[in-house]
Amino acid sequence: MVTNKESEEKGGGARAKARPASKPRGRPRSFDRETALEKAILAFWEHGYEATSVSDLTRVMDIGAPSLYAAFGDKQSLFEEVVREYGVRYGSFADRALAEEPTARAAVARMLREAAAEYTDPAHPYGCLVVHAATNCSTPEVEESLRGRRNANIAAIRSRIEADIVAGALPADVDAGALARHAGAMIQGMSQQARDGASREELEVLAEIAMSIWPRT
Repeated sequence: MVTNKESEEKGGGARAKARPASKPRGRPRSFDRETALEKAILAFWEHGYEATSVSDLTRVMDIGAPSLYAAFGDKQSLFEEVVREYGVRYGSFADRALAEEPTARAAVARMLREAAAEYTDPAHPYGCLVVHAATNCSTPEVEESLRGRRNANIAAIRSRIEADIVAGALPADVDAGALARHAGAMIQGMSQQARDGASREELEVLAEIAMSIWPRT
């Protein structure tokens, strides 16, 4: 004969067995590194280096601070990767122009035309990240890195000009350094003009004026 107590104990045991097992602790949410990096590019591009905080980055990248540090290192390391990737995704038009055009004049003319288009493209922040990110930058290493990139661009233009002088495509008395710096100043100025609301057409006119002073053989 089964007593009520025994029946209750058996019933309790059955209910205990029927009780669902506890859920395993979830793993940390993974993220798409390339997508997160693109969001970081846009954040730095829009606001500059100093004005973009780690909390801003974790918010727009939709990841926690530990994930950011694990995947990219600190803010400065992330920014260095951002600048490199920006050069590949958005800033390579200058290198292509120098590599593909037959003369320095043609390369710089193409460079300025493409800068007018790229810097005013509404699909992303206006202007150039390498130019804008340096604004009010108080981190010496970042400031020096950005300065080095801008000066490297001018040096590449100068090298093409000097090659054209040797080849006779430009007069022998051309000041290659000054002409290269003029091109660099135009590119940097067009970036700021785009940030200030200049249209593509307006910047293209500036490019035409800039090229009108180039010497011819």
